[in-house]
Amino acid sequence: MLSRVANSIYWLGRYTERAENYARFINVNFNLMLDSPPDLKEQWEPLIMATGDHELYKTRNQSFDMHEVIYFLAFDHSNPNSIISSISKARENARMIRENLTKETWEKLNETYHFVNKASEGKVWKKADPRNFFEEVKAQILLLYGLADNTVARTEGWHFRQLGQYLERADKTSRILDVKYHILLPSPEEVGSPLDFLHWMALLKSVTAFNTYRRLYGNISPSGVVEFLVLNKYFPRSVFFCLKEAETCLYKISNSNGEGYSNSAEKAMGELRSKLEFDDVNDIISNGLHEYIEQLQIKINNISNKINDNYFQIKDNFASQTMVQE
Repeated sequence: MLSRVANSIYWLGRYTERAENYARFINVNFNLMLDSPPDLKEQWEPLIMATGDHELYKTRNQSFDMHEVIYFLAFDHSNPNSIISSISKARENARMIRENLTKETWEKLNETYHFVNKASEGKVWKKADPRNFFEEVKAQILLLYGLADNTVARTEGWHFRQLGQYLERADKTSRILDVKYHILLPSPEEVGSPLDFLHWMALLKSVTAFNTYRRLYGNISPSGVVEFLVLNKYFPRSVFFCLKEAETCLYKISNSNGEGYSNSAEKAMGELRSKLEFDDVNDIISNGLHEYIEQLQIKINNISNKINDNYFQIKDNFASQTMVQE
């Protein structure tokens, strides 16, 4: 497969996953705002901090007003990670390699692109309750995944798309977990309170993990949530699960038997996957969850860079397709 084709397919997977995750973050934060006590100040700044675009946001906004944050994260073309930017880039990558996509996949992605643009023209972010838009974005992207699942052959292109999707999902799960760190409670006494419980519950709902978590772990506890979202081997949005699947994709692409490594991307992926496999949640929390997540994101970004170096040899025409977040 040509490197430019593989590059477009890989970023198609990343951009669609990024858009779906942003829709989740915003929707859950909106629900959290509605469920919080009326005297509690709205907390939209943590969402900006978790996405890694805090500095960019501050260059054009004076406050963290709900409507301004939603516009920035969903409809701002100058934000390279917004929903509308991600969907537009996904569509452009798909357009360049249409012969490698099924008709159904292209049509659904094109439909999603026009849906998001129409919502932007209708100024959805100014509505009192914009949740229907974000639910529809999630539904359309999940339908896109379902179409791809059932119409695309499991060839090299499929594994590149899956690789992008899982690497992006691992990064975004770690970032939404970091939101909890940034939501500063009024006092230490709030820890373990109904408000604290509400935040952890919202965190689980943001990755559609609430019901699965309750079945597996029962009561909600910080250590249980961290273990579930970072180290769980079976939940498809945990960081470990995503990295394990991404590693499998790399082995499929290189026709490797999974023993050792054949390039620096496989080596970095294997090292991080192995580390998570033997990490203990009590050590993570005692040493600092925020610090652990920061290191995790740095390593995921490093893996992304090594994938680019080994498979795509990025040229000027692909220079804009980077992680953006640091």
